[in-house]
Amino acid sequence: MRQIPLDIRPAPVADFANFVPGANAELVERLCHLATPLAFDALYIWGELGSGRSHLLQATAAAAGRPVTAWRGAEVGEDLPLPPGGLLIVDEVDRLSPEGQIALFRAFNTARLVGLALLMAGDAPPLHLALREDLRTRIGQALIYQVQPLSDEEKAETLARHARARGMRLEPEVITYLLRHGRRDLGSLFAVLEELDEQTLIRKRSASVALVKEILAGREETAGSP
Repeated sequence: MRQIPLDIRPAPVADFANFVPGANAELVERLCHLATPLAFDALYIWGELGSGRSHLLQATAAAAGRPVTAWRGAEVGEDLPLPPGGLLIVDEVDRLSPEGQIALFRAFNTARLVGLALLMAGDAPPLHLALREDLRTRIGQALIYQVQPLSDEEKAETLARHARARGMRLEPEVITYLLRHGRRDLGSLFAVLEELDEQTLIRKRSASVALVKEILAGREETAGSP
């Protein structure tokens, strides 16, 4: 039986320091301001799955110098806690239930009264969100940013940073191969990187192109299984 070594290294923390902004520098600046107690804006960011929007929400929460309450859309019910002077974060607003949509609409109405800032994210611009009209209109009146995709060079830098945060030594040729042959979104790239990290621990081997090939082949085989 193969023994899997216990990995006691801390998981990487999503913060602004390990986010490569690329064309998102203005957005990052806005989010840094939103984390301060003096900001009372409503801000909505959108981008495809794996674009980094959830990382940005987590980084804003980590940097906040104010009370924070954070939710995924599917978790929001009728009662949505609104910390006075705080920051309400709702990811995946496209997955809000009818009750959750009412709760977020009420949060918009209450925000100014209690000094609350709102940060929301979804997979599409407000006009294309399948939400009740009054809530979609309110979101459309917020500051809106699309999370811009990274270039290959910026993705390589992001992967290198993520690897360093995990204590991995990753040679440039490994990153290059992964970018050429793996799926393009950051979520999938990070998933391969985490599996690579696990396999290097199990096999007591360094990260290599050969091991990445094996992992990608296994993922393709799994995806093609009925």
